[in-house]
Amino acid sequence: MLLFSALVGGSFSLGGQVAGEIAPAALNALRFALASLIVGVAVVATTGLRAQNFHAPWRFMVMGSIFAGYFLLMFYGLQRASAVSTSAVYTLTPVMAAGFGWLLLRQVTTLHMGMALLIGALGALIVIFRADWQAFVQLAVGPGEAIFFIGCVAHAFYTPLVRKLNRGEPAASFTLGMLLAGTGVLTLFGWSDIRATDWSNLRPLVWITIAYLAVFASAATFVLLQFATMRLPSAKVMAYTYLVPSWVILWDLAVGIAPPGGWVFAGPVLSALALLLLLRGERRHESDI
Repeated sequence: MLLFSALVGGSFSLGGQVAGEIAPAALNALRFALASLIVGVAVVATTGLRAQNFHAPWRFMVMGSIFAGYFLLMFYGLQRASAVSTSAVYTLTPVMAAGFGWLLLRQVTTLHMGMALLIGALGALIVIFRADWQAFVQLAVGPGEAIFFIGCVAHAFYTPLVRKLNRGEPAASFTLGMLLAGTGVLTLFGWSDIRATDWSNLRPLVWITIAYLAVFASAATFVLLQFATMRLPSAKVMAYTYLVPSWVILWDLAVGIAPPGGWVFAGPVLSALALLLLLRGERRHESDI
């Protein structure tokens, strides 16, 4: 999940540089299609395309539709709201994942884990609002935030749903089924945008971003998320998303964007503390068992 959060952070940094140059449905349809191809090759090269790993295809349609919906709602939300506001909404995902984890799997969020989640949320908010109290106080919930909140609910629901619907399939095969279903949903939904996009005139950075999203922020992160959700409680899996704003700072540094100053760096420190508390609690739980 540490690797997952770092790769997702890169998608924010790159995506912010090409925002508005391609329709969300067209971008995500191509992203899912390329990711399906990559994961499909990996499956063939490892476990093989075994029919028993793709039983009950309705499961993949459900998961693919939910995750495709999340990405679409994220981009539509960003068209109507600032990145600061939508990022603030995103920090609600781990808490919602804890609720869905209990609803679907009866996973209990302990007091120890709850405290860690709150500390992680505080750290993320410090980074998101650049340690500016007035920016936090003046947060207004508009249509963009509302749209993205629905997407975050879908993301939080998806996490425990993976373990609920998995029947022992390998992570890569399970991910491939979800990606193929998501590709179909996005292609049908965004067919008009796909046809209207002038693919030949997209600038190189757009293609670099699409390639990164497909390989690292889709194929790799989906497999990592599937792997983690089969071994960790849903709230703990989603808690790692608190590190994403901190990773974005590091990615921006890598491309020459000046880092924030002052108290903003207290955010990454609190996020790291939250993860240490979560990991310490996990080791204590394992020792008790």
